[in-house]
Amino acid sequence: MPGDASFGEADGGGEPGRRALILVENLSVPFDRRVWQECTTLRDAGWRVHVICPRGEKRDTEPEAEVDGVRIHRYPLRAATGGPAGYLREYGSALWHTARLARKVGPVDVVHACNPPDLLFLPALWLKRRGARFVFDQHDLVPELYLSRFGRGEDLLYRGVCALERLTYRAADVVLATNESYRDVALRRGGRRLSDVFVVRSAPDIERFHSVPPEPELKRGKPHLLCYLGVMGPQDGVDYALRALAKLRDEYARTDWHAVFVGAGDTFEAMAELSRRLGLTEQVEFTGRVPDADLVRYLSTADVCLSPDPRNPLNDVSTMNKVLEYMVMGRPIVSFDLKEARVSAGDAAVYAPANDEAEFAGLIARLLDDPEKRARMGRLGQERISGQLSWRNSQASLLAAYAAACRDRTPVAAGPAPAGKRRRR
Repeated sequence: MPGDASFGEADGGGEPGRRALILVENLSVPFDRRVWQECTTLRDAGWRVHVICPRGEKRDTEPEAEVDGVRIHRYPLRAATGGPAGYLREYGSALWHTARLARKVGPVDVVHACNPPDLLFLPALWLKRRGARFVFDQHDLVPELYLSRFGRGEDLLYRGVCALERLTYRAADVVLATNESYRDVALRRGGRRLSDVFVVRSAPDIERFHSVPPEPELKRGKPHLLCYLGVMGPQDGVDYALRALAKLRDEYARTDWHAVFVGAGDTFEAMAELSRRLGLTEQVEFTGRVPDADLVRYLSTADVCLSPDPRNPLNDVSTMNKVLEYMVMGRPIVSFDLKEARVSAGDAAVYAPANDEAEFAGLIARLLDDPEKRARMGRLGQERISGQLSWRNSQASLLAAYAAACRDRTPVAAGPAPAGKRRRR
């Protein structure tokens, strides 16, 4: 719950602990679950944690807040529209606000920058010159993200994002990679030493995701519920899922299902229109973003969950949060055959050949006909999450990375407390 202390008050208690400043541009905090888990892990280890991030549209809207002992400084940001030029405007605004707020926070021991974009090394360098160590938290491979969105590998902007990635690697004292594939990129393309790269896997919040009794009414009178959870962007494959569902209906003569797509993103309206063109309106429901309680209701009722991310330069080596969230809820998964999808899900998923919508549909049909296999896959997924993919393992790696970054370093003195009172929630 939000704390009651104001931002105008100095931090209490004895000698100041180490201070970390986490920079995020892609999502607000605590909505960004990975960043929030990192914040609370560092807090529990005795760090005094500040975050600079954009404001959310419906949540995380306060300019300043203290949430569970983490101080969050938020700035207004309009998401990019209109292609690369829109991203340049968005990122320029974000950099200006980040630099402005970093000055308010004052000196820190560690500046921890989460991409995208690979531009946050600029305020990080300013803080490094004042004694901070720089931890680069690579959430995305931005060159691969650019190729997956725009498909152009020889233009000036692509060369520019590759150069920015190199500069970020060069500036960082320590790199956090979300999986082994990203670690290999940091070693090979970034020229980093093995001792400087730490794998900190994203993991679902087990307090957020826990099963509740299924609600048959969510199936809209059908025997089965299919569920997609996640962002709807150009590279996320919602169009592949919709075309696969049309094939499930037409080629497999299956109409014994209702599908719900939970989430939002750049292509939300386009995907709703595609569903209408495919004649799926009666069987496919788009909810937009929903509260956690509703999300858990859908996942607890789902018979099969969909991970339709197509193979492209980014998706093949990225860990999909939705896959982990399906697993913690004990849901069987249909996925395309991607390298990191297999690493995460193992036998908790079945895999269609990359981008093969007909086979994707066929796998859905076979799972719907095999409740025992669905239950077995669900149990395997939960076991993987509670074992090798739990946040406990990532916590140890995160703290080891911070220890490596701060070796032989004396904690900085706390800077002046920012002026002004925060709004109450």
